Amino acid sequence: MSSALDRLRKAANLKSIKKSITLANGEIFDFYSTPLTMAQRERAQKDARSEDVNQFALQLLIQKATDENGQRMFGPGDLAALKNEVRDEDLQSLMLAVLQNQEEDEEETDMKRTRKRTES
Repeated sequence: MSSALDRLRKAANLKSIKKSITLANGEIFDFYSTPLTMAQRERAQKDARSEDVNQFALQLLIQKATDENGQRMFGPGDLAALKNEVRDEDLQSLMLAVLQNQEEDEEETDMKRTRKRTES
């Protein structure tokens, strides 16, 4: 019989998930992210250095967004550029995508597939 911790680890399914965001210009921006763990949340809160939810979410994006090879897409030095040189609408979409859990992503994908079949 497996221990409670083993069961929780197995249920966590911390595999990377592809996220696709449609930017304001219509371009699709793809990145990958793993589900959020408590340690990652704590680190992002510490790095945010404030109670501001946007700062927290931005820290999560910097910490968790990776390319298809698992390489981080952003580093701490990109913070100012993300805040000042990226449309707020696009940045908000990216941060929200990092915060969404896997089940929401899968449901959204299933809905898109159903919509495409219905439209055909």
